Amino acid sequence: MNKLKTVFLCLTLHFVQVSGVFAQSGIKDSVIRFTFLGLNYGFYAPGGDLADRFGNCSMAGMDLLHKTSHNLVFGLSGGFIFGNNIKEPGLMSAITTSGGEIIGADGLIADVRVFERGYQLSGAIGKIFPVSKLNPNSGILLMGGPGFLQHKIRIETIGNTVPMLNKEYRKGYDRLTNGLELREFIGFVSFGNRQLVNFYAGIECIQAFTGNRRSYNFDNAALNGEKRTDLLFGLKVGWIMPFYKKKPKEYYLY
Repeated sequence: MNKLKTVFLCLTLHFVQVSGVFAQSGIKDSVIRFTFLGLNYGFYAPGGDLADRFGNCSMAGMDLLHKTSHNLVFGLSGGFIFGNNIKEPGLMSAITTSGGEIIGADGLIADVRVFERGYQLSGAIGKIFPVSKLNPNSGILLMGGPGFLQHKIRIETIGNTVPMLNKEYRKGYDRLTNGLELREFIGFVSFGNRQLVNFYAGIECIQAFTGNRRSYNFDNAALNGEKRTDLLFGLKVGWIMPFYKKKPKEYYLY
């Protein structure tokens, strides 16, 4: 999936580069158009098949969006998923003792840690519905779009003392899973008088139609392509940096 990450990065850089073309620096109308970058954090609860594997998790991400003079928004969204609540029973039962311990090559009990890791990349399209005439660029934000979701179990062996968990063998336990997603967001976005005082917050939902991408799991007989429905429901907040050629002389009131 490195190609997807590369494409997302290239599109992001291009979007920022051309933002000056779309931004209006000498506007007179009250509704303006511009490109903005949102840096965000969300806390999510899993649902569907995902709840059988992981507990609550976090996502740190970025939204790169363009807002039109009609308050339509469109752009790209990406996020890095992380957590430490793993529910997969018997994950490494093939290499554990009767006491549930893993013995390293040095004869000592190995320190093995597991984490949830993943990411999502998606397109976004939506609209801002103003709630006040004093600031027609702020209001209720409805947004969503299709994308791609991937998650897996990250396995770390402190000191690398377990040969059965080297880089290649970990693939038999990591449950690498990915597939297409649908993402929806509803919340509030505010653009203040100053370019640094802008934020958005709301509820985000993700439905992903995924499958196992490993040919074989060492602890069970799950096959490549095993169909899953992975859900995430969370609260998301973010800080916004709008891009202008220069700050408008007449800006809307907050």
